[in-house]
Amino acid sequence: MADDRHIIWTSDVDYEDWKDDLEAEYPELTEDERIMKMYERNGEYLGDERINLNIQLADPILVIADLGLWNGRRMGYKEIPSGNIRDCLYSDCDYNTWFIDKRGDFCCEAVHHDGTNHYIYRAYKDGVSDAAKEALKYKIYRGIATRSDITRVTRRLGDDIAKVYGWKIPALPKQKARDYAR
Repeated sequence: MADDRHIIWTSDVDYEDWKDDLEAEYPELTEDERIMKMYERNGEYLGDERINLNIQLADPILVIADLGLWNGRRMGYKEIPSGNIRDCLYSDCDYNTWFIDKRGDFCCEAVHHDGTNHYIYRAYKDGVSDAAKEALKYKIYRGIATRSDITRVTRRLGDDIAKVYGWKIPALPKQKARDYAR
C-alpha cells in the first residue's frame, strides 16, 4: 500500500504476514485451514473498525464514486442516510480497502469482477442549503464536479477518523481553508 495512506481496514491480506502467529496458535491445522482462519479473523477486525467508527454526524454522508463498470468509467454518488461513519464500512465488492488519503479524505478502493470503484466519503458542511447540496449532486452525476465544487459544500471526514486512531493528517493549507469556509 502507498505510504501516504492510513489504512483502516483491507480485505487484501497476505498469509505470510499472519503465518507465524497462526502456526503458533493453531499448530494442528493445515495451512489451508489457517488461511481460512486468517480471513475469518480479518473479517472480525472489520466489525471492530465499525465499532471504532461509530461516529454520528448531523446529516447524511455523501459518497462520491468513480465507478469502474464493464462499459467504462462513470461518476456517481449516493448518500448514507444514517450519517454514521461506521455505515461507510459496507460493500458488496470482492476486495475492499478503506483508508485516509494524503489530503485527509476518507476513501475506499473496491474491486469487483468488472473493475475497481473509488469512493470518497464526505460530510455536508453546517449551514449548507439543500439547493447547494442538490447542485453538487447534479454536477457529480454529470461528471463535471471539481474539487472546489466538492469542498465548497462538504468537508473531509479524515479529521473525525484521525481522532479515533491518534493519526496525524495534513492540515488544510491556509488558502484552501478559506475556500472551505465559503
